[in-house]
Amino acid sequence: MKELFNDYVKSISTYIMFQIKAKANALKPELDKRNRSPIFLSMGAPTENPPQYMFDVLKQELDKTGVHSYSTPKGEKFFLEAIAKKMKSRFNVELDPATEICSLLGSKEGLANFIRILINPTTDKENQEVIFVPDPGYASYGQMITIAGGKSYPVPLTPQNNYMPDLDEVWDSYIKEGGKPEKVKALIINYPNNPLGATATREYYKHCIEFCQKHKILLMSDAAYADLYFDENDKPFSILEFEGGKDVAVEFFSFSKPYAMTGMRAGWICGNKEAVGQLAVLKSTIDNGLYKPLQTACAAILNSDEGDRYTYEANVRLKKKQDLFVQGMKKLGWPEFYVPNATFYLWMPIPPRYKSSQEFTDELLEKSGIVAVPGDAYGKYGEGFFRVSIVCSEEQIQECINRMQADGFTY
Repeated sequence: MKELFNDYVKSISTYIMFQIKAKANALKPELDKRNRSPIFLSMGAPTENPPQYMFDVLKQELDKTGVHSYSTPKGEKFFLEAIAKKMKSRFNVELDPATEICSLLGSKEGLANFIRILINPTTDKENQEVIFVPDPGYASYGQMITIAGGKSYPVPLTPQNNYMPDLDEVWDSYIKEGGKPEKVKALIINYPNNPLGATATREYYKHCIEFCQKHKILLMSDAAYADLYFDENDKPFSILEFEGGKDVAVEFFSFSKPYAMTGMRAGWICGNKEAVGQLAVLKSTIDNGLYKPLQTACAAILNSDEGDRYTYEANVRLKKKQDLFVQGMKKLGWPEFYVPNATFYLWMPIPPRYKSSQEFTDELLEKSGIVAVPGDAYGKYGEGFFRVSIVCSEEQIQECINRMQADGFTY
């Protein structure tokens, strides 16, 4: 049967997080015997319950007549209006709910389908269309582009460029390597970033907009982590806050990260009305939108005191976990590394005695039961690093540090 499937699908592998989870589960019986049951620092998914207020609204909606019927891929009017209200209060961005917002079954679905409306697919590598992607960056970006019949080009995020590379230099490198300017369709940016946790300055957002205007390409801003931050005076931005943003950009948001609603699959895209409208047309052939009661619950939590309090308290707890993990790694001899002001990620160098990121994370799992992600899973510029997601309990974080010390994992 394999020969029946298209070349794009046959060229990809299972998402790295599921590969890592399967490997950890296979080793679990042996690890349990050695008192090293797996502690998962791999998946970027909050482990706490979503807001109770959201559940309360959802339960009330389930008793209403007609809630089982189809919605619309674009989203119910009240849902889109709630998003517009949130974008105004959070970012001071004015959006037309009717034309500049579309609901998503999670931002991951939105990104994948949006890439499909950009790329003209071909298996001819010389003529494939290109999207610039952050490297290190979310592992699914490249696979989404491959499935759509295009190819990605890495935008290097390194300590040397403060994780905000000069895009004109990236473009010049692309051209010098034989890239065709007419094949470039879009730039993806992701701040706060997965896997780095890095944020960007106002000046850099403007640079991204000017770059896309100059080359007449689309700007895709993945803002899934925009509400996971630790300083009220240094909040992450929206690309739509800046002049020209709506002319060239769309932005993707998710309920998964700020409200721990990972399995409920809800989000939205907003920005350039032509781009948003085109995605809505595609989605009309693919899905029938979010479950209506879920839209009501999401709309309620977005603009509620309960929702604001939930995200604030979650961020306070997250900062405590970050401090605990950072101090523990310093005690193990790790040199200074980038400690972000957002997200639940930490990005750290592997000890120099290891030949690769994979070798280090494999040994960390097999010896100590600590499940981390090798840096090269996020691109070629990730080699030499590893990522942890500190969403587990403080007790588990301390147990990780204790195990590493006992098992000889010093820098």
